[in-house]
Amino acid sequence: MKLNNKFLLHTSDNETFIIPSGEASFAGVIRGNKTLAVIASLLEHNITEDEIIRTMSKSYDAPEGMIERDVRKAINQLKSVGAITD
Repeated sequence: MKLNNKFLLHTSDNETFIIPSGEASFAGVIRGNKTLAVIASLLEHNITEDEIIRTMSKSYDAPEGMIERDVRKAINQLKSVGAITD
């Protein structure tokens, strides 16, 4: 899966924004934290959900299952607005 090229990624300070272009069917802005920034940046290349979880688990010390839960939630939300292509 990959970030849909109809969406732009912008990070400013501690906030991340995923903004649809005029070609996207979603009208709005997705706003998130640094976790979303990492996930979205990984999605700029073709990657699986499990690869994202493994990559983040190597970089962040978090309770077991927390990273997996956060990644799956973010992926589901991005898919629901068409921001991810398979």
